[in-house]
Amino acid sequence: MIDQILQFNKAFVAEKAYEPYVTDKYPAKKLAVLTCMDTRLIELLPKALGLRNGDAKIIKNAGGLIQSETDSAMRSLLVAIYELGAKEVMVVHHTACGACNMSYEAFKPHMLERGISEETLAQWEAKGIAEWLEGFHDTEASVRKTVDAILNHPLVPKGIVARGFIMDSTTGELSEVL
Repeated sequence: MIDQILQFNKAFVAEKAYEPYVTDKYPAKKLAVLTCMDTRLIELLPKALGLRNGDAKIIKNAGGLIQSETDSAMRSLLVAIYELGAKEVMVVHHTACGACNMSYEAFKPHMLERGISEETLAQWEAKGIAEWLEGFHDTEASVRKTVDAILNHPLVPKGIVARGFIMDSTTGELSEVL
C-alpha cells in the first residue's frame, strides 16, 4: 500500500495538484479542533464544520482525549495557542467511537497473538498500561472531562474558549455537550 501511495504522490506533485491547498501554518479561523482519529471523520469532520485547508489546526488521537497535563494532544493545543494564534478550541468526540469501552484487557490477547511476550507486557503493566490504554465509557462525560482539562490547564491562558461536541459519525450533525 505504501508503494502505491508513493506512486500517487509523485503524480500529485508533478501535476501540481497541491496548488489549491497552498496556505500558511497559521489557522485562518484561529481555531484548534481536538478530535478522534476515526477514519469516518477524515473528510466528514472538516466538511461538516465548514473548514477548508488552512482554517484550523486539527489534532487527532484515539478518542480525541487529553489523558494528562503533558500528553501530546495538550502539547499540540498549547502550540496552536501560543505559536499559531488559536483562540478557540472545539473538542469533537463522535458516535460509535472505538475508544468508548476500549481497554487493555481487550488488547492483551491481540498483543500476545502478534508476538509481544508476557514478560514485556508484565513490564508495561507495572508502568500503568491498563490506564494508558483505557478508553472511556460515557461519551458526554469524556467530552466534559476533556474540555475541563483544557480550560483548567495551568498553561492555558485565560480567555481561551473551549467547547465540546459529539458528532454523528454518519451525518456529521453536531450536538453540544454542556
